[in-house]
Amino acid sequence: MIKKLFHAIFLVIAIIPYVIYRIGSFFVGKNGAFISMSQFLSLFPGFLGSYIRGGFYRIAMNEFPQSCAVGFLTTFSSPDIRIGHNTDFSTGANIGRCHIGADCMIGTYVMVTGGKNQHRFDSRDIPIRLQGGEFQPITIGRDCWVGNGAIIMADLGEGCVIAAGSVVTKPIPPYSIAAGVPAKVIGERP
Repeated sequence: MIKKLFHAIFLVIAIIPYVIYRIGSFFVGKNGAFISMSQFLSLFPGFLGSYIRGGFYRIAMNEFPQSCAVGFLTTFSSPDIRIGHNTDFSTGANIGRCHIGADCMIGTYVMVTGGKNQHRFDSRDIPIRLQGGEFQPITIGRDCWVGNGAIIMADLGEGCVIAAGSVVTKPIPPYSIAAGVPAKVIGERP
């Protein structure tokens, strides 16, 4: 009962940063304003910070359930992210455009990119920053555990375990255990 009351109070408090975000989107665009507010809110420590971040993301993102927790210094790069129920983000995670299923654990300083092809570099005559790219939302299936410091650049099937420090560059099949740089399947969950 007390936890539900906290969620409700912080949902009301989150209206203030949400209004600032909406006003800011007229000046710097929707994604720019969202990233700025995400970075600002990431600086509030402790459970109060987690509650205010949760309230803001519930209002501002496509799908962000009340049952999710967002740790200190964790940022999201777009409001077009979908998060499933009971998913926890530890300290310092950086989450790009993605869809993350329910019951996932995202470790400390994990990075989920917006796909492998964000930046093109085919031409030597054109600066990389001007060559464009494409955002391909990453999908992380339900019940995954992504270890500290992992970088996710490809889809994870349901029930995957990704070892700390791994760099996932190719899709990982469901219920696999993967590790390494680049990550390779080293086992399967029983």
